[in-house]
Amino acid sequence: MEPDAEDRIGGIAVVRSVAALRRVVAGWRQAGRSVALVPTMGALHAGHLALVARAAALADRVIASIFVNPTQFAPHEDFARYPREEATDAAKLAASRCDLLYAPPLEEMYPANFTTTVSAGAIAEGLCGRFRPGHFAGVATVVAKLLQQSRCDLACFGEKDYQQLQIVRRVARDLDMPVRIEGVATVREADGLALSSRNAYLSPAERKVAPALHRVLSETAARIIRGEAVAASAAAGAAALAEAGFTKVDYLEICDAETLTPLQQLGRPGRVLAAAWLGRTRLIDNVPL
Repeated sequence: MEPDAEDRIGGIAVVRSVAALRRVVAGWRQAGRSVALVPTMGALHAGHLALVARAAALADRVIASIFVNPTQFAPHEDFARYPREEATDAAKLAASRCDLLYAPPLEEMYPANFTTTVSAGAIAEGLCGRFRPGHFAGVATVVAKLLQQSRCDLACFGEKDYQQLQIVRRVARDLDMPVRIEGVATVREADGLALSSRNAYLSPAERKVAPALHRVLSETAARIIRGEAVAASAAAGAAALAEAGFTKVDYLEICDAETLTPLQQLGRPGRVLAAAWLGRTRLIDNVPL
């Protein structure tokens, strides 16, 4: 059945209001269809399309949302220059297994006098939370809204943004949201660089250095598995990033895979996570331990 869309772009049906989104979802529900959501900020690449493919494998209908969320950007960050390519993104979604694009304007997501925020607590305070104050409150708030607006059965998030994934899981659990949060493995370039919309900011010279992030994380995980001390392995990894050409290392840490608290020794699933800068571009990545 054709969605009750407000528009069509690049061959895909588009809705821009909560009311229209819910009308479409209600029609799918009446037909007995399950619904998956893939939240994005646009500038879609193969990593996003892998989320769409996973969503389509798990549900009957797939919604992709595109909304560049201002509340997760600090004043000094790249909100103004973040790429916005709606027509190109819509064409990519039309060629994938996506059924509907939800692209709300700012005033639909944050109407006048909007004041509520969602905080995930301690899990949002370490790692990137130390360097991007307010970022995860913005993420948690907009994702909570998208989950409520779409009334989806499940939502797919990439493991590249691992802290974000765990925060979303915590928010959905703590707020009793009837939605399954599905993590999807990071999609990488042939040289190991995790796909990211921000990779477009890298100069040719920086792009050559960038794959060292994944390599160093993998080497750090291997050292810990061999029995080297966690703290020493993390310090060696941070030094290796600097030696490879990263201009600043915000962190390289080994954490419990669920709680993101520091992992002192093996025994529970872990994650090696890092954020580092190449010029004006901040890259994040992680590997399982």
